[in-house]
Amino acid sequence: MDDVNEKNVTRRSQHWFGAEGRSGMLYRSWMRNQGFGPEVFDGRLVIGIASTWSELAPCNAHLDRVADAVKRGVWMAGGFPLVFPVMATGETLLRPTAMLYRNMLAMQAEELIRANPLDGVVLLSGCDKTTPGLLMGAASVDLPAVMVTGGPMLNGKFRGQDVGSGTHVWKFEAEIKAGRMSVEDGYVAEGCMARSNGHCMTMGTASTMACLAEALGMQLPGSATWPAVDSRRYEVAQEAGKRIVAMVEEDLKPSQIMTRAAFENAIRANAAIGGSTNAIVHLTALAGRLGVELPLDDFDALARDVPTIVDLMPSGRFLMEDFCYAGGLPVVLNQLDEAGLVNPDALTVTGRTLRENVRTAVNWNTEVIRPMAAPLQPAGTGTAILRGNLAPNGAVIKQSAASPALMTHVGRALVFDSPEAYHAVCDDDDLDVTADDVLIIRGAGPKGYPGMPEVANVPLPAKLLRAGVTDMVRISDGRMSGTGFGTVVLHVSPEAAVGGPLALVQTGDLVELDVPKRSLTLLVPDDELARRRAEWVPATHEDVGGYRWLYREHVLGADGGADFGFLRGGRGSEVPRDSH
Repeated sequence: MDDVNEKNVTRRSQHWFGAEGRSGMLYRSWMRNQGFGPEVFDGRLVIGIASTWSELAPCNAHLDRVADAVKRGVWMAGGFPLVFPVMATGETLLRPTAMLYRNMLAMQAEELIRANPLDGVVLLSGCDKTTPGLLMGAASVDLPAVMVTGGPMLNGKFRGQDVGSGTHVWKFEAEIKAGRMSVEDGYVAEGCMARSNGHCMTMGTASTMACLAEALGMQLPGSATWPAVDSRRYEVAQEAGKRIVAMVEEDLKPSQIMTRAAFENAIRANAAIGGSTNAIVHLTALAGRLGVELPLDDFDALARDVPTIVDLMPSGRFLMEDFCYAGGLPVVLNQLDEAGLVNPDALTVTGRTLRENVRTAVNWNTEVIRPMAAPLQPAGTGTAILRGNLAPNGAVIKQSAASPALMTHVGRALVFDSPEAYHAVCDDDDLDVTADDVLIIRGAGPKGYPGMPEVANVPLPAKLLRAGVTDMVRISDGRMSGTGFGTVVLHVSPEAAVGGPLALVQTGDLVELDVPKRSLTLLVPDDELARRRAEWVPATHEDVGGYRWLYREHVLGADGGADFGFLRGGRGSEVPRDSH
């Protein structure tokens, strides 16, 4: 072991497995109870596989098999793979919202990566919060890392039409409320939209973050879109296992990949694919871990010149399976590069630049991935950042999923202090509401709920649905699922729970939305707002301890990525002290 120690003195894992005396014997002997022979301690690189596998997170329930494919690749490259579990934050079952636990996942991943004998790590994610959570944790440690997402489900199929997870949930709900679809047919549709392993196959947040992990350079080219049950999903997982060993040898770290240039690429890619507004919160938090300056207004400025060229639900017609077979994200990035809209020299996990990765990409279906000259939505119609006296720190709207006729609108506010308060009355026929009103759903921000749930795109009042109304302006300090649609203003900051202007709105006030001017205005005199502020009393919460208390005490606003302030910046990968 002396020769191994001297040869591999710079490898983190050798501080454990190459140690002499009692410490080395302890570490090696306990690992051998799993049947590993002594040859695995010969100085080879130890690769951790951080898995968010869980049967409580349906989108991630196949990641045990993905982990096996990664392990094959690590063994093939001469490494020693070790799988370890991290929290599965699935939005499908977790209450009140998976977003409440994204930061916990990031903390857990960071500490486990740092505290264990790992030289590099492969990050296995699926449902939407697991991808940013793992990237945030890995960024804070800054050991070589590569992301492997679990892939989307196969296209949903219901009575001759393609149906999208999430997107059609909202559509079918509206149809049932309007009396145009039976409850029994709704039960049938449930099994038709989720018919294989994988995450949402619409361009929801899971698909968006998988694509943005690739655009950031942290995922192998083309790997974001392979369906979860496609054999090539396992091929790319195996390749990632091989590649991480080489990345450790090259000392290629997340901080070298996720630079300002990479974030700019991700923002523009998000605009081109019609991605989720949730990407803003996640990218902002991730940039904060890396010390990359990424002001909220950059998301608007960088996207203004980018058309939406991917025709996917909820903004378009197709689904992720179609996007994959059309050529996937490399085609999008190649078209953006040819238009001068990305930073082509940004480094990626391949060790090559973005341009080198995508320059040979071929578009096999120009209906799914449109040419830049014939986009689904023209430049300037992507995510917009709004400001005004109702959102001094910013708010967000996804223009491509909204109604053009409502992009400029003045309406009477109808205010609800929680999503539950709205749901309690939204089906009442005597609810005083018209299609021109503006629904205000507050108390749904990071501190207020807590966790900033995906509740902003509340269904329209039942009596309006029956009258044929399909959209109306909704404003909230909460989030919206990336699979959702409608004229919904999100992430209003500061949130109501901390005394943001949203807390001062009263039913009957006039609210002006002007997306072309990027403004959101409460048409109430300043002196009246000052009077209301003097009378405002914050809500009390029953959290007396535990994680929810920690969350409320330390979470930043939406404009800060809803991360914990004490987690911003990195803490490095220094080997902890040996207590044995």
